Amino acid sequence: MAYSDFTLEGVCRAFDLDLNEKEDLFEGVAGITVAQLLRAVLDEYVPLATAIHTEKARSEFIVAPILAEVRRLMNHRVSLFSGVDFNVAPAQGLNGTCDFILAASPVQLFLRAPVLTVVEAKNDNIKSGLGQCVAEMVAARIFNEREEVGPETIYGAVTTGTNWRFLKLQSGSVYIDRFEYYLDHLEKILAILLRCVGG
Repeated sequence: MAYSDFTLEGVCRAFDLDLNEKEDLFEGVAGITVAQLLRAVLDEYVPLATAIHTEKARSEFIVAPILAEVRRLMNHRVSLFSGVDFNVAPAQGLNGTCDFILAASPVQLFLRAPVLTVVEAKNDNIKSGLGQCVAEMVAARIFNEREEVGPETIYGAVTTGTNWRFLKLQSGSVYIDRFEYYLDHLEKILAILLRCVGG
């Protein structure tokens, strides 16, 4: 078993998590100004990524530039990983490759203090990525506990590149934001990502 094998129901049952999907997790978060460079990159590449219509294209042309911008806005105090093996507890199914991880550490040569996991939704279906994302969030918390570093609250996001849904793992509960955010509200998406990594 691996992260991608988990359904939302399955991961909640396996790790005894309560599910809350009724809260606006980022109600008080105001949007931020989007840098002209990021805006120009997305104006050029979003149409290309959506025309190609593959996970890889959306990952490379939409998701990666947005997450790299978060790292830049944090003055490189966070690190960004893409396509890394994250084998935390294989016996529990907490193993596999993560699409993206943002960590609360400037160290880029190895993973330390993961705080936000980002899963690309399969077939443009946000719901299909929720189980995988929660499993990766559980793994991130276990990783931090073992290393005795990093935050207790772990965040996650499932995205198609153009649509984003955010999650939070705190104690024995997983919260799924009741709102889905769209790329035409990039100011809010960036602000939420910054909040997730401590910005």
